Amino acid sequence: MARLAEIWRHPIKAHGRERVEHATLAAGETLPWDRRWAVAHEASKADGETWAPCANFSRAAKAPGLMAITAASDPSANTVTLVHPDRPDLTFDPDSDVDSFLDWVRPLMPADRAASARIVRSPGRGMTDSDFPSVSINAFASHGAVEGRIGRALSHARWRGNLWIEGTAPWEEFDWIGRQLQIGEVVLDIRQPITRCLATAANPETGQRDADILSELDGFGHRDFGVLGAVITGGTIRPGDTVTLL
Repeated sequence: MARLAEIWRHPIKAHGRERVEHATLAAGETLPWDRRWAVAHEASKADGETWAPCANFSRAAKAPGLMAITAASDPSANTVTLVHPDRPDLTFDPDSDVDSFLDWVRPLMPADRAASARIVRSPGRGMTDSDFPSVSINAFASHGAVEGRIGRALSHARWRGNLWIEGTAPWEEFDWIGRQLQIGEVVLDIRQPITRCLATAANPETGQRDADILSELDGFGHRDFGVLGAVITGGTIRPGDTVTLL
């Protein structure tokens, strides 16, 4: 039987991951506090009023050091604490203390890439890579298939997923596309696979590129890992909830 194993959110897009023990999802919305903010670089056209594609933001595909950031958010205080092995811990309010963040992140950004310039929000939704408010769903069995191909253990944090499922067959999640998936109280419309980028090459512990994950995925005949779903029935989910294909 398939079950929900883990729930993760990423308060600032591409700048830290945070595991949570429950989440209350609403129809038509992203996971609460997931990609609530995004970091626009100096060449970005993001206006901070609407959703914008990922090319407008600082991200691990261009700056692998960002992958080693972990996060802890405090919604009541509207703060996020960022932790990185090469930087002092930083607790700040992304809506009002941007300068502290820019000073903190500057050493992690490659000199030949557009510098991080400002923090933006898309009111009413997280700044996910998809143009619709999505929740990403990954399977431990598929992660194990990639580990088997590469011949060593890999952190599943490379995939930056929201929901992790256990108890499925490798790549079974691709059969869910075009159907609905129920996780506890929540029902999601599974819409598309997630095509992966160079961010997966970076080790989430060190921020250094140490694996050619895209080439390993090529060996399976695609560069996809995980699927994107849209919430159509809201509710609260917790690890251990049953996962059912409707």
